[in-house]
Amino acid sequence: MRATVLAVGCAVAMAGCTWVQMAPGASSVRVIDGSSAPAGCEKRGEVEVSVKNSVAFYDRNQLRVREELETLARNEAPSLQADTVQPMGEPLNGSQRFAAWRCAAGNAATKASGSGGSAQTYPIGR
Repeated sequence: MRATVLAVGCAVAMAGCTWVQMAPGASSVRVIDGSSAPAGCEKRGEVEVSVKNSVAFYDRNQLRVREELETLARNEAPSLQADTVQPMGEPLNGSQRFAAWRCAAGNAATKASGSGGSAQTYPIGR
């Protein structure tokens, strides 16, 4: 009985953990919304990434799962010579596909805002 309670407690505690770390070079990769293809960008490919969306019988926080999927997509972008990733749909069972883009002379999101600043925006829900 005590072992079961301990196992359940560990599973619940781990469900809130972030397991995905940003890889070198990935911090400069931007995530844009999936509404339309970015103007002035060259498509470099697609990546599919996945994380655990549940631990034992406990479903993980979906915002954290989404953040980890975006981080994994950003980690993959430099290997495709891409500087921007765009979700191609909603996450499903801990997996999500992203389009990888290389945007000429800077990032499309920065161009669209009209500023040369270094601010980044991230979607928090859809």
